[in-house]
This record gives sequence, structure tokens and C-alpha cells, in this order.
Amino acid sequence: MSSKENTPHLSSQTRSANDFVPRRFLRGGHVQTIAGNFMKRLSSLPAAEKRIFWIEKDVQILCHCHWQRQQRLTLMIVHGLEGSSNSQYVIGTSSRAWAQGWNVVRMNVRGCGGTDHLSSTLYHSGLSQDVEKLVADMIANDGLQRVALAGFSMGGNQVLRAVGLWGANAPRELIAAAAVSPSCDLAISADRIHAAAYSLYERWFLTSLRKSFRRKSDLWPEQFDSALLNNVHSIRDFDEHVTARYMGFNGAEDYYDKASSSRVLDRIAIPTLVIHSEDDPFVVMSAESRRKLAENPNVTFLHTKYGGHCAFITTPTDGSDDGRWAERKLIEFLAQVEKFGSTAW
Repeated sequence: MSSKENTPHLSSQTRSANDFVPRRFLRGGHVQTIAGNFMKRLSSLPAAEKRIFWIEKDVQILCHCHWQRQQRLTLMIVHGLEGSSNSQYVIGTSSRAWAQGWNVVRMNVRGCGGTDHLSSTLYHSGLSQDVEKLVADMIANDGLQRVALAGFSMGGNQVLRAVGLWGANAPRELIAAAAVSPSCDLAISADRIHAAAYSLYERWFLTSLRKSFRRKSDLWPEQFDSALLNNVHSIRDFDEHVTARYMGFNGAEDYYDKASSSRVLDRIAIPTLVIHSEDDPFVVMSAESRRKLAENPNVTFLHTKYGGHCAFITTPTDGSDDGRWAERKLIEFLAQVEKFGSTAW
């Protein structure tokens, strides 16, 4: 526990108890992860305003925005690898945020969610600059007064990397951040998913990544060579022959090193919630990353024994609860920051 528990304010750790208990018959990382992927959520969101934002030359991103009261908190949500603004965890979290009276911005990472034509580049796990650009753009042009970021898996890495790189220089309007199952350590996660016990997940991601790259090469045949996929038999192969080649890295290892948020976790300077499960099948967090998170007084780190990847399904507490523990914790944490402000930390 943080020494801030001795201050007159309630500490973030006190207000966010690590109390996850898996739902009966859903114990174990594989079961939680698979169930979490296929158990659908009901959306309470109204129709979205579709907005296109320029990120850099020849790169635009699509966001789905839901507006209530401009003076309230605006939650920007970033999805995971090969996901989109319509990923189930994005919809579930957005619906909870909407019920709080917040504004919601569901961001599509460049090229995702059917937006291949909007970006002449690929995307990768370290594109925190896109998150930073979106935050700056919406604060300047939409007059947002309070903003929070939330990311899942790859999006969690991008959010933590952005917040870490900002450090003490984060925009004053950015009051908090949260990450669920963040891929903070890309290299060891790429090695984990290639192990035989987790090959199902690697095959699923590779199938999707191959399709995405072929679509991109069809749109820009003179820029992208789909024949490179002949060398791809693992996630690490894809990052070696495709991601690194086209995104300016000297191979997969260089990409993993530079894109991982693990490098900057100790620099996070705003209230931040991080949720990670020990039994996550394919996202591994190093001991050094866990140490940085645990020792940073601005971070509430909920490291659970069970929960799988972006799942954390527990028994519903009442008729209004869907049992999505991590998403509920995320909203509760941000609500506490909105109410008490950064002085609570």
C-alpha cells in the first residue's frame, strides 16, 4: 500500500480494492478470455457522431463520439490489437461511462475499424503519439475541460506510454488514465503467445493481421508488398518482416524495446489505474514493470490471480451489473478522481 494512506485523503489503493473473484465455472485464464470474448454486452449508447481527425500527413483516424454535457468528464477509449471502436469491451465501458453522465470518444487506431483507406501507414502497439494528438486536438477545438484515457491490451500500452512520456507535463485537462491487460512488455508477450499452449490465440491474431496487411497492400500496391507474408509464421515474424520494415524500426526487437510502455511506467504523474491478471494467456508483465507500477504513488495497480485477458468476469452483484469487474473498477476509479480531484493522491 502507498504511504499516502497516512494522509487525510483516501488513497487510490483504498478506494479501489483488489477484490476480483471469478464467476463460478469460469476460473482459469483460457476460460475467462474466451468467455469474455463471446459474451455479448447490451449497449445503452445513443447514435454516435462520426469524426475524422488528422494525425499526420496522409494519416487520419475515425472516432465515434457521444456528447452529453461538455463540462463533464470526457472518456477517450483505445481498443486492442485488431480491434475497433466497436470491440465489446469498448462498448461495455462506454455504456457505463454514458450512464455516469460523461462524454465518450471511441477511438479507432489508425487503419482499424474499416478505415484502411484513411491511413497510408500501418499501425503498431507503440503509437502513443496518435493518442496524444487526439487529446490535444479535442482540448483545443472542442473546449474539453476534463479528459480521461482508457486503453485495453494494445490500447492500454498506448495509453500508458502516452501518460508516461508526458510525465509531469501532461495537459492540465487530463485528470486520469486507466489500462486493462496492457501489453507493457511486447517482447516477452510475443514469445509467450508463440508457445504451443497459446497457439490458438497466435493463429487468430495472425489470420487477422494477414488480412489487414493484404487490404493495405491492395490500396497501396506500390508501397506495401504482400509477398512478405510468406516469411510470417508467428507474431514476432510479422513484426520483424512487416511492422519493423514499414514503421521505421531495426527489426522486431528494436520495435518491442522502443514501443513498450515499460520504459516509462515510473514517470506516470497523474492518477492511473492498471489492471492485470496473472493468468492472462498471452500478455505477460515483467517483474520490473510490476515493480515500477507498484512503487509509483500515482498508480493503483490491481494485479489479480485470475481474470484472463480483458475479461475479469465475476458474478453480477445485482440486476444492473453484468459481472464485468475490470470495466466496473475502471469507471469507479475515474469517478473517484472526478469527484475528489488529484489532491486525493
